[in-house]
Amino acid sequence: MAQSQTLQNGASSRSETQQADTATQETPTRSNGIKQQVNSKSGHRDAPSRDDSATNTEPKLSGAELKKKQKAEKAARRAQAKAGEPEAGPGGGNATLNAQGQGEGPKKSKQSQQEQRAQGKPGQDSRIQHKSSGSTASSAPRPVALRRRPSQSGGASKEPKKSDKEVGLFRHLYGQPRRYSIEGASKEVHSAVLALGLQMSSYVVCGSNARCVAMLLAFKSAILAYTTPPSTSLARHLTSHYLSPQIEYLKSCRPISISMGNAIRWLKDYIIKIDPSVPDSEAKTSICSTIDTFIRERITVADTAIAATASSKIRDGDVVLTYAKSSIVQQTLLTAHAAGTRFRVIVVDSKPLFEGKNLVRHLAHSGLNVTYSLVSAAAHAVKDATKVFLGAHAMMSNGRLYSRVGTAIVAMLAHERDIPVIVCCESLKFTDRVALDSIVTNEVAPPDELLLSAEPAMAPGQSSQAGRASIARWKDVPNLQLLNVLYDVTPAEYIKMVVTEYGSLPPSSVPVVHRISTEKDVRV
Repeated sequence: MAQSQTLQNGASSRSETQQADTATQETPTRSNGIKQQVNSKSGHRDAPSRDDSATNTEPKLSGAELKKKQKAEKAARRAQAKAGEPEAGPGGGNATLNAQGQGEGPKKSKQSQQEQRAQGKPGQDSRIQHKSSGSTASSAPRPVALRRRPSQSGGASKEPKKSDKEVGLFRHLYGQPRRYSIEGASKEVHSAVLALGLQMSSYVVCGSNARCVAMLLAFKSAILAYTTPPSTSLARHLTSHYLSPQIEYLKSCRPISISMGNAIRWLKDYIIKIDPSVPDSEAKTSICSTIDTFIRERITVADTAIAATASSKIRDGDVVLTYAKSSIVQQTLLTAHAAGTRFRVIVVDSKPLFEGKNLVRHLAHSGLNVTYSLVSAAAHAVKDATKVFLGAHAMMSNGRLYSRVGTAIVAMLAHERDIPVIVCCESLKFTDRVALDSIVTNEVAPPDELLLSAEPAMAPGQSSQAGRASIARWKDVPNLQLLNVLYDVTPAEYIKMVVTEYGSLPPSSVPVVHRISTEKDVRV
């Protein structure tokens, strides 16, 4: 019995000890709840609770010691509330509790912010920093748009203005300046393409057909010198990695023409369709032979067919007027003269290239009666004309003619006098683009070319340095701008007929011929 009572007493003592420990552990929880209720009433919260790691390292306090600590913290909070000072939180500034009793982060009261602004003191929030000591700006950061906007004071740098020598209406056409040297060209550009680019920029090779043929022949030389890298095929690497630098170099020298663009698309499409199993030597031979066939069929034979058709429109006693120089118009006039037709030719020309001079020289050497006139006298020259033959840089899908600047003036004057206007154009120059004016799409040449071509002839022994100096000074003259556009657009109602290798047709049939010629190229 004594032993059983002893065991019962030991068990009861252990249970009492466990209950005491449990009460000791529950005491902080109840105290925390009381603490949160007090904070919700007073509008403040105490310092954030310690981490579990810190709590584990501190010695345990008895119930009496905890009560004393709570009373001391409560007295300190009351003293701070009476003094009106914010309680310092972990981030500086007051911290509020949400409905669940959790801290929302440090915030400043409106009253304290107003007092600090009035005193000119920075806020307690460590996230706001003042960069300059002499700054009187607000502590809040400025919006991005206001920070990027230049200051009205003279100390801030302003954006540089565009050149005052560019005509605003055509400013979108200026683009990259024309290249006149091979400096900076890609190492992959072939020497034949380098030479062609310089010839195009200096107008040694001029004219849509001449540039297209010269480009294809240069590509032919570049393809013969091409070697396919290992682990790739000719069809994939030749167009994207080898021909692209050649094309970009030509574009930097002078914008490519419509016929050049059509030829480039045809060439790329043909190369892509080459079977990868074909040896490289055989593939390059096939490409070069196909380029020769393309030049012969689309340009050489087409010009012969057009010249034969257009020359039949010329009768004895006609006075044929043409503008500038077109290779197909020149071939048409020579074909008609060789057929024994007697007629007279009037060549209207304009600067800066004066291409009509070369046409007059060739026609005069062939025995034709030629009259030369500038575009300023076109109204008088048209009075004697019976037919007008014009070349084309391109024929647009809406039937409009895109040709050398000044062509529209001649066509308009001829249309006013009911003189038929005949355009000689290969189908290679047809495009699906639409042009309503010559402002959206055009080519702007350097303005200095207008003055260089107009330099007066010097007397024997007289130096031309004075004339060149006066040309160079035009950029220093304020409010003076020079515009040198190379092409204009002639409306379709001014054109009577378009002669192609497919026959004579009205301007409205241009889209049909373009589709037929494109399908033919695809079959080839």
